Amino acid sequence: MHFAPDTEDSLEFAVALGNTHPGASRSGVDELASVDQLLALVAGYPFSGRIDGDEVELRDVRQARELIRQVWTLDRDAAVAVVNRMLRDAKALPYLARHDGSDWHLHATSPDAPLGERMRVEASLALTDVIRMNETRRLRLCEADDCTGLILDLSRNGSKRYCSVRCGSRMNMIAFRGRQAGDA
Repeated sequence: MHFAPDTEDSLEFAVALGNTHPGASRSGVDELASVDQLLALVAGYPFSGRIDGDEVELRDVRQARELIRQVWTLDRDAAVAVVNRMLRDAKALPYLARHDGSDWHLHATSPDAPLGERMRVEASLALTDVIRMNETRRLRLCEADDCTGLILDLSRNGSKRYCSVRCGSRMNMIAFRGRQAGDA
């Protein structure tokens, strides 16, 4: 499955943000518990514009995380309502931008808008493409026991089941041990 590069980038960031949640993180704890963790997460992605690095921003980004995680669990029609609300709340006005080595892509908020708002809007713009292309089945939760990690399945056949190699290996080992016990 191919989306525009900025759509894929936004979706990949949405997964990374969503997977900082305690039920989805590799560590099993909230990986967005501090401003330092927020800054470390954002440093790995090409976010332009204002970054305050304070507790207010951290709370706002956590709210963005919850909304994005919610969209991942909704059917297509229900997702539309959440995506439209995020765009409306931000008074989003899409425009083309080119910066930091990226070719033309969509933005819909001012660079000095709060970081959480920009995250919600960028995710919403990307989710708009997913919804319009009727590809919401590409947005899933991990099938591993005790994991709620977000999956963005961009594979050709749409068969990705686990959020990480770790979850896939763990579930394969459980299945293997179950087969071994059945043979004994």
